[in-house]
Amino acid sequence: MELGLVIALLLAVLVGVALGLMGGGGSILTVPILTYVLGMGPKEAIAASLFIVGVTSAVSVFSHARAGRVRWKTGLIFGAAGMAGAFLGGILGGYIPGTVLMVLFAIMMIATATAMIRGRRKTADPHGDPQRGLPVLRIILDGFAVGIATGLVGAGGGFLIVPALNLLGGLPMAVAVGTSLLVIAMKSFAGLGGYLFSVQLDWPVVLAFTATAIAGSFIGSALAGKVPETALRRGFGIFVLVVGAFVIFQEAPELVELLSGA
Repeated sequence: MELGLVIALLLAVLVGVALGLMGGGGSILTVPILTYVLGMGPKEAIAASLFIVGVTSAVSVFSHARAGRVRWKTGLIFGAAGMAGAFLGGILGGYIPGTVLMVLFAIMMIATATAMIRGRRKTADPHGDPQRGLPVLRIILDGFAVGIATGLVGAGGGFLIVPALNLLGGLPMAVAVGTSLLVIAMKSFAGLGGYLFSVQLDWPVVLAFTATAIAGSFIGSALAGKVPETALRRGFGIFVLVVGAFVIFQEAPELVELLSGA
């Protein structure tokens, strides 16, 4: 087995842990791993990440559901709107240069990391009824917008969905994390469907990465609620910020060349 693949599979465990523990972070880690460790093209990496994160999230959501941390009605409404946006984003992504996609991905990482480090206000009542007064229209519009971002660059899933469910859906944080996994799975498969019109994947590698990430997701689900949220979120946010800056540094020369030749 090649050293790069071994390293990628070890890092895949972190992808699963992030998804199971925080309901996000999967694609933010997966796309750089597939691109810079395994040498996939940007479009192939984004499409593969959508499959990997989609399957891992679908498996992990059941662990959260058994613990009562999934609100199916809210998740299905948000997810259905997100699927429409993600499918459109996946189709559009097939026509955008890979370098541009990676820079957009890095910008998404930096914006997400900044939001994570700053934190967010807790507006949900953990003892309230999360289904009462559900702002359906706002959830649909927000889901569609997040779906386009997810389908286009393979990122912006959980770390946009969790605060949206917390603020718009009125869900407590632990429940927002569990519900976000349902939404991520739905949107990821829709985005993948859009990309498969223009991209072919190395399925043995993708499936091996997915299986390893699923194993990591069980670890993350078991740790959910046991790790201090603030320290975890900020620490991961700093890591994501560093990786985002690295991606921009790597892609900047090609972007400048692309723009100068336009």
